[in-house]
Amino acid sequence: MASFSPLFLSFFVSMLLCLEARTLPISSLVSKDLFDSMFLHKDDNACPARNFYTYDIFLKATRCFPQFGNTGSLTVRKREIAAFLAQISHETTGGWATAPDGPFAWGLCFKEEVSPQSDYCDSTNKEWPCHPGKSYKGRGPMQLSWNYNYGAAGKALGFDGLKNPEIVANNSLIAFKTAIWFWMTEQKPKPSCHNVMVGKYRPTEADIAANRTAGYGLVTNIINGGLECGIANHGGVNDRIGYFQRYATLFNVDTGPNLDCENQKSF
Repeated sequence: MASFSPLFLSFFVSMLLCLEARTLPISSLVSKDLFDSMFLHKDDNACPARNFYTYDIFLKATRCFPQFGNTGSLTVRKREIAAFLAQISHETTGGWATAPDGPFAWGLCFKEEVSPQSDYCDSTNKEWPCHPGKSYKGRGPMQLSWNYNYGAAGKALGFDGLKNPEIVANNSLIAFKTAIWFWMTEQKPKPSCHNVMVGKYRPTEADIAANRTAGYGLVTNIINGGLECGIANHGGVNDRIGYFQRYATLFNVDTGPNLDCENQKSF
């Protein structure tokens, strides 16, 4: 009897998930024209990720996550997609205060972290041990970082995140999948970004004590709260909000309450 490696089985399962039918395709909410109007400069020569983040690849990646942008009312669906695209825009921004078309027209400009300060190896994590010589720096739309995220994402999506983390910056489809995987996946004690944006977040006693109220600010807390939340007027938080406000306007939806995490404790 033939035997299959765990990595092959993981890849096979991930492919089956991608074949799962969606109620409505993301393209019904995000046209190519809308996508291009959001990311006006992602394919400029000045952007290292030029031609990496394509509309077609984004749509293909979403098919692996049938609940993404497909939960709740039309307004909730649009708001979730706008929030996701805003967060990955900040993570990959090439914008600046006086940039052409404004600072929030430069999302998806980078595909990997420039000049990382470490290799992002948490040696205390025994479930996802670092591979010698590998860097788990930020890569892809969500700037996936740390060995435990690479390992878990790889297991879920069918690639070896520990031995081959570079694939997240070399394969557009895997790059987008890791971003949506991070968005959709609960990592206790953190809820998933998806559940927060679609109204399924139920705060624990610890969340209530930490003032972690539902809204876009909580999503920022999930993604980078240790560095950005609980700080007054943080520049990174403001940049994330600026992208979200611009995209919500393009989607013709409101942003909802609690945009910042200034008064929240991080997880």
